[in-house]
Amino acid sequence: MRRSRRAWGPDLAGVAVLAALGAGGRFGRRGALRATGAVVATRLLSGLCRVPKAVADTAAASALAMGAGLELPWPGALLAAAPGLVGLHHVRAGGARADAVLAAAAVGAGVAVGSARLWPIAPRTAAELRPAGGTRRHLAGTAGDLVTVVVNTSAGSKGDDEAFDHLRQALPEARLVQLGEGDDLGDALEAAAAGARVLGAMGGDGTLNAAAGVAHAHGVPLLALPGGTLNHFARDVGLASTDDAISALESGEVVEVDLASIDGHCFLNTASFGGYVELVDARRQLEDRIGKWAAMLVALVQVLRRSQATEVEIDGRRRLLWMIFVGNCAYHPHGFAPSWRTRLDDGQLDVRLVDAGLPGARIRLVLAVLTGRLGRCRAYEQWSTRQVDVRRVDGDRRLARDGETFDGSAEFSIVKCDEPLLVYAPHG
Repeated sequence: MRRSRRAWGPDLAGVAVLAALGAGGRFGRRGALRATGAVVATRLLSGLCRVPKAVADTAAASALAMGAGLELPWPGALLAAAPGLVGLHHVRAGGARADAVLAAAAVGAGVAVGSARLWPIAPRTAAELRPAGGTRRHLAGTAGDLVTVVVNTSAGSKGDDEAFDHLRQALPEARLVQLGEGDDLGDALEAAAAGARVLGAMGGDGTLNAAAGVAHAHGVPLLALPGGTLNHFARDVGLASTDDAISALESGEVVEVDLASIDGHCFLNTASFGGYVELVDARRQLEDRIGKWAAMLVALVQVLRRSQATEVEIDGRRRLLWMIFVGNCAYHPHGFAPSWRTRLDDGQLDVRLVDAGLPGARIRLVLAVLTGRLGRCRAYEQWSTRQVDVRRVDGDRRLARDGETFDGSAEFSIVKCDEPLLVYAPHG
């Protein structure tokens, strides 16, 4: 056990350095996570094969460097020398032959590259955006009470007071509304939209989702200020920080993006029902104790173990489903866990489901995911449409949109909205 802890020590130190180098951005987090996964997989493989310590160390160093380089080129380049230095040390110390060290480095790099098949590498650019055209004139600048921003301090962000002070300095003449414990987000957004020419919201996907529906209903542009734990929509429109959104406001850069709804409730990213809703509910019960990301992993294991198939009618056809996902615009990659969008105005819903009516559907799904061949799995279906009509047969009424769950109707539609949502975002 002591030897095992010593072996993992340099790996953990390397991941910590990587996280520090990439801190402050989603690619820093992804790089650290990918490198960690590659190192763990390599160490486990080394343990199963009972290879010498010198070989295992070299393979782990190679996995760390390659895993980092896939997401973060410049920290990866800094770590690129690590496998060579580790291997050279062991060769000179007589712990391994040069050919064994070279083979170990190749295996470690191969494990990291293979992770891209299970966890695809997201592009570093925002989705293609369409500037708002026509005869609309949009407010540029931050003057007067025409801009109202609702700050949701319960959206999972750290340093709420600092974030609020930063907004006050950046938008000195705007009206800022800071939600407290027990305040209703929907009521605050409706009150903020009354009389405002720009509705702003600071928070995660759930907060921006609620603000998008209100802004769309009032016909005003949305100022999306990323401040929560999950910021998928802000990422896709190229808003890495609140400063990006404020810069777009100051220059009057407004884009048009699609908005969709499930049972009359708007969503920006995704909607679902069945097993995915169980996942969201289970995560919420755990996140206050162990954090959102750890809660998601634990909830996933729990739901996979106990989840039951969902019986529904989709567009008049009765189906038995294990899971269904509906994306607002096409997600990528095809045939895998949807991760990003290249357009936010394609006018389509991206529908993906797992058919539980086939024998061994769950096992087929797991094997297909592990081998990166989900697109060829018979239990998996995917298509694009503008509307999906659903009737629940199993009596379950729980629905989900952008990570938030609610009780819906027995019969409902998932549909694209006719009018686009206006969002302040850079498009030059």
